[in-house]
Amino acid sequence: MRLKAKILSVLILLLYGCAMFSVKTYDETVSGWKSHKDVEKWLAKDFSLDMERFKRFEGTLPPPRTPEETFKLKSGIYIDAAIFARATLNRINPSYQAKIVVLLIPGGANHYACSFKKEGKLFIMDYGTPYPSIVGVHGPFNILNEYKQFFEKKHPIIRRVEAIMYLP
Repeated sequence: MRLKAKILSVLILLLYGCAMFSVKTYDETVSGWKSHKDVEKWLAKDFSLDMERFKRFEGTLPPPRTPEETFKLKSGIYIDAAIFARATLNRINPSYQAKIVVLLIPGGANHYACSFKKEGKLFIMDYGTPYPSIVGVHGPFNILNEYKQFFEKKHPIIRRVEAIMYLP
């Protein structure tokens, strides 16, 4: 009888402990975010590069993940981070006018990031790449082409970008 009581006590503690560590959903979490700094903080602290996905789809565009999927997995590559950032920034504050930016790279291995506006200036949020020199929030820029020049200067491998544009 004592064994049953101990087992029951342990089960109750486990159930109670699991309830205390409930995981918030994307919607629950983002509803508490107030600015681009919250998105930047999450991407820098909680998001990680999915190197297997990066290598598997090198030179091609993988099927993009939804913001909810990226949030749940806490990982992805540049396109996943860009889609997450665009959706989340526009949800927090539509005046950010967040958009997906594509850098057209010779040879077809395009790169994707997210642009947003703050106080009339352009910023680029770039995560999900193995190159630390281009990871983070960059700017302010006056025009998109300034980010292209920044990218060409800072990227350790890609030194020439054919064009930079917004995805429709």
